[in-house]
Amino acid sequence: MRPKRISKEKKCILILVLIVAILCFLFLFLGLTTKNINYFFPRRLRKVLAVFLASYCVGYSAVSFQTITNNKILTPSIIGLDSLYLFLQTLIVFFFGQAGASKLTGLPNYLLSIGLMVLCSFFLFLGMLKGNSKNLYFMVLAGTIFGGLFSGLASFMQALMDPNEFSHVQGKMFASFNQMNTDLLFISIAIVVVIAIVARRDFSKLNALGLGQAGAISLGVPYRRTVFRTLMYIAILTAVSTALVGPITFLGILVVSIARNLVSTYRHEIRVPVAVLLGALALLGGLFFVERILHHSTQISVVINFIGGCYFIYLMLKEGKS
Repeated sequence: MRPKRISKEKKCILILVLIVAILCFLFLFLGLTTKNINYFFPRRLRKVLAVFLASYCVGYSAVSFQTITNNKILTPSIIGLDSLYLFLQTLIVFFFGQAGASKLTGLPNYLLSIGLMVLCSFFLFLGMLKGNSKNLYFMVLAGTIFGGLFSGLASFMQALMDPNEFSHVQGKMFASFNQMNTDLLFISIAIVVVIAIVARRDFSKLNALGLGQAGAISLGVPYRRTVFRTLMYIAILTAVSTALVGPITFLGILVVSIARNLVSTYRHEIRVPVAVLLGALALLGGLFFVERILHHSTQISVVINFIGGCYFIYLMLKEGKS
């Protein structure tokens, strides 16, 4: 009996799993000794858990958002949740000062950030339940406008702040895996696991959505309900990731574009895991580069956003030529 051939997509996933596993091993154990293992290993393990959590949030959100919008350039950052998060953190420091902001940290800040981002997303997505097919593009446009508004208001308030207060806000402007609250990490993992299990059931419907609204409806997919539900999953995952580690704007466009080039399949059962593994690879590689080579002289989000921003410009030029 002839043995089964492993498909190209499964080979790609296996190779990515192997590379990520090697990076995890190096990141966790390189430089450890019997004297420092009790101090460094738990901290490194928390970072690795946060990396995989953020990778799933970004990977699933970017892939499913591009499927819904039928656009290869847009990512959930276009909705403006990152700008809303920074606006909220700036607002807290602006009105309550650094001392008041220091009291509103940990779980209260985490729940407030997630609650506000999900609530705003809910009202933004409500238009998907009624009206015509152009409502999706109206939602994207509205998200872009509100994102610009929140970003402008945050910049205005930051310009009026005391330098010490601004330095407190500045720490929230960049993604960081060094200042995580362990309790918040495990709460985030619980939320993401629940969303991942529920969202997995809609992969077949997302496969049909790749055909467009008319194609999905002809296959019996409840289009508006599926799109609204998926957008809410995206909002929750983006809010959890942003509230835990901070905004990583260009990671989504980076992983989803590379995933599309690696695996040409439309199946989300393949594309989402590939995007998640690429996100873990980018974040682990970025952390290793920032901590071991640059010795914490910059933030990982600066490296990721620089590479992702350059790739985004390349995609824009490529789409313009085509």
